[in-house]
Amino acid sequence: MTETGSYKDTVNLPKTNFDMRANAIKREPEIQQFWEENKIYDRLSKENPGELFILHDGPPYANGSLHSGHALGQILKDIINRYQLLKGRKIRYVPGWDCHGLPIELKVLQNMKPAERQNLTPLQLRQKAKAFALEAVEDQSKTCKRFGMWGDFEHPYLTLQPEYEAAQIGVFGQMFLKGYIYRGLKPVHWSPSSKTALAEAELEYPEGHTSRSIYAAFPITGLAEAVKPLLGEYLSELGVAIWTTTPWTIPGNLAVAVNADLNYAVVEVSRTDVEAQSNGGFKYLIVAADLVESLSSTLGVELTVKATFKGKDLEHTTYRHPLFDRESPVVVGGDYITTESGTGLVHTAPGHGQEDYIVGQRYGLPILAPVDDNGNFTQEAGEFAGLNVLGDGNQAVIDALTAAGSLLKEEAYAHKYPYDWRTKKPTIFRATEQWFASVEGFREEALKAIATVKWIPAQGENRITPMVAERSDWCISRQRAWGVPIPVFYDEQTGEPLLNAETINYVQAIIAEKGSDAWWEMSVAELLPESYRQNGKSYRRGTDTMDVWFDSGSSWAAVTKQRPELRYPADLYLEGSDQHRGWFQSSLLTSVAVNGIAPYKTVITHGFVLDEQGRKMSKSEGNVVDPNTIIEGGKNQKAEPPYGADVLRLWVSSVDYSSDVRIGKNIIKQLNDVRGKIRNTARFLLGSLHDFDPEKDAVPFEELPELDRYMLHRITEVFEEVTDAFDNFQFFRFFQTVQNFCVVDLSNFYLDVAKDRLYISAPNAFRRRSCQTVLKIALENLARAIAPVLCHTAEDIWQYLPYKTPYKSVFEAGWVQLEEKWRNPEIAGFWQQIRQIRTEVNKVLEQARIEKLIGSSLEAKALLYIGDEQLRSSVKALNPTNGDGIDELRYLFLTSQVEILDSPDKLQGVKYNLQSDTWGIGVVNAEGEKCDRCWNYSTHVGESEEHPLICERCVAALAGEF
Repeated sequence: MTETGSYKDTVNLPKTNFDMRANAIKREPEIQQFWEENKIYDRLSKENPGELFILHDGPPYANGSLHSGHALGQILKDIINRYQLLKGRKIRYVPGWDCHGLPIELKVLQNMKPAERQNLTPLQLRQKAKAFALEAVEDQSKTCKRFGMWGDFEHPYLTLQPEYEAAQIGVFGQMFLKGYIYRGLKPVHWSPSSKTALAEAELEYPEGHTSRSIYAAFPITGLAEAVKPLLGEYLSELGVAIWTTTPWTIPGNLAVAVNADLNYAVVEVSRTDVEAQSNGGFKYLIVAADLVESLSSTLGVELTVKATFKGKDLEHTTYRHPLFDRESPVVVGGDYITTESGTGLVHTAPGHGQEDYIVGQRYGLPILAPVDDNGNFTQEAGEFAGLNVLGDGNQAVIDALTAAGSLLKEEAYAHKYPYDWRTKKPTIFRATEQWFASVEGFREEALKAIATVKWIPAQGENRITPMVAERSDWCISRQRAWGVPIPVFYDEQTGEPLLNAETINYVQAIIAEKGSDAWWEMSVAELLPESYRQNGKSYRRGTDTMDVWFDSGSSWAAVTKQRPELRYPADLYLEGSDQHRGWFQSSLLTSVAVNGIAPYKTVITHGFVLDEQGRKMSKSEGNVVDPNTIIEGGKNQKAEPPYGADVLRLWVSSVDYSSDVRIGKNIIKQLNDVRGKIRNTARFLLGSLHDFDPEKDAVPFEELPELDRYMLHRITEVFEEVTDAFDNFQFFRFFQTVQNFCVVDLSNFYLDVAKDRLYISAPNAFRRRSCQTVLKIALENLARAIAPVLCHTAEDIWQYLPYKTPYKSVFEAGWVQLEEKWRNPEIAGFWQQIRQIRTEVNKVLEQARIEKLIGSSLEAKALLYIGDEQLRSSVKALNPTNGDGIDELRYLFLTSQVEILDSPDKLQGVKYNLQSDTWGIGVVNAEGEKCDRCWNYSTHVGESEEHPLICERCVAALAGEF
């Protein structure tokens, strides 16, 4: 045994089959199969002792594949659910999909030849749309499972299921019977490109929209009593000046509105320039007093104020429409009339604007909207009939105003304008017969309900509150075939709608049994209750379907309330911040209208996913990050390696999701490195426990050396912080804490120091077993703590535990397990100082290593001076002549010897040193010879006859004594 190198077989090196590489593409599906075969989710979700926790899934749209934004939301949900499971709560997670609506209908139509499209019946279109939606659900469901999501994917909820549609009809029916649903001719956002009404949530406002805005004047025909004395002399040449960004709405003009409290003026118009644009032959104009100056320069004329008066004094003044033979009133509008732009007088067309409509109702004006479904003028628009309002119609109206001497000026105006978010084309405001939900009727209750909910982040409440407070009534009807029908019949003679409890319940029962296709398949007689079949009237069925936000907004009734394993209201809704105007709001409105409560107790919102530069992702930019590519790798696996789902999940936990987040190749690569560090730490822990039997070998807490007790204190701090992070849904805190624990506390400190104890001591030695006792606690808690996020990695670690455990899966093992007695702030403060000193010693060692004084730190002896007397004597206690072989500076610093100096003088002349006001550190060569087994230097090497090459510690270790 005496030749060099012959002792390496006596060293206890780590042993484990746990792979350093994640090999996720192979390993993750194996782990998912292990969960499946052992029914881990199934069992825990039902049998956990804790109370039920329901996170209700907001339905992604069954169209296309899941993108990074979906990955963020879906994985966040899974992290929360898995944490709740580990905490011992019962979970029921039912994934859902939104399956109706225009985008699917358009996709189906795009895939057909024009000739086929012509002959398509609503039923055929519906069948094709259904097949398309189910295919997308299948694809997205597979992706969710590959993300590692747990849930009832065998029984998801789909808005096209008969039981779902029937529950939705039920919600509609209850709202109708409470008086919250009505039919009205009102202006709505109309999309000529989709030929349907749209909800606020179906609009977008792209940058860079420019409208052709005009200033025009209408001749005044009669003055209100209040202004007659003041303005009588100007009447024959007087006009009201208006401004609009939609000239095509002028044929629908039925009033001009003023703000009662603003000051208005009559101004005399005099040309400053002979070439100046015609001002329509008006010598005098009425405009807002505050705008006289700016209008003068806009119109290129000089305006002289002749008289001023309040807006309310103008009420009931009349003017003549410049293009049609009709007289209209000046009316008092609301606060929407300001002096920020235009003339301070607003052209009012009750058929083409929300505020115009409200004012029109007040004054009993008709609702004129001479525009058809395609966005073309109707016969009512006279000479403009047949022209498209967004095209030639606009130009024709401007030309006609010019010819009539009414146009004052035209100019381009850049502003936000609503577009159909599906076709990306502009919409118009147009009055049509639609079904509405009266938000007005339950607005106060809805606002009260919002205040009962916990919003995370808190500003969610500030977003949804004004949206509901200012929301006009919700247009719920759509002129499309792919959706849930509005179950209404119309009297063929009178056009009167037939809708009551009896007809609604009858249709609801049919749909529950046969699905909503029945509305198109069955005859009207079959859809009507008995009493209406022979009553001498004939009916036709309505052809409108419901807004898809009404579909998904009814999910509380169709899912959480209807499924026995769930409950309503749900504990949590979690979606992107755009859902304050979408699903969060439609769910709230329907739930409050029917039951007077919010459908959720807590709402979490996440931001959007941007690329690494912080730009929005778009196919045209080529900066889309596909979650599938991250998991499975790209076409070129060198450039786009497969990282597996855990790296994607780790990314989700690393970002502060409450605002917009970034993803890209470099970010993912860094997260792969972090996963690597966590795996490596776990691998060392597993390997170091290969011969440890917790039943026999664990050292009782009371007997643990101080370093080990300090480590248990640290473990307590770390995992309490992690628990708090999960409890508060702040997963980035989990990410930072765990990463820091693995790298700083374990790898760089405790495990670095532990190697000597683990490798060199006799297998059964106290100093080794006490270390393993701590490693076991660290390992099991690490696996549990990462399990909600790195679910595959945690399970992988658990499967390689080298000792018996009662739990087949890490998820059965439950959440982290800490003991109150481990908490020890008294020693923690002291050990924090020791770690600080250790960091400084390492700096000096590194300097000596760079300049080749030493190779390994074991070739060094550290000299240490500490100014503070109390600390010095505490540190001295860690430098005994004969210690416990654990709590000693030489092991903590990884040097062969340490000398504590009583004064800093001894450091003079030491080449490698570092000094501050409070301490001094020096490094010199170690004394004695290098031990052939532990590589420490000792003056006792060679003293043993049997083992002349090794030190006294190793001689004792081989005898089983150290």
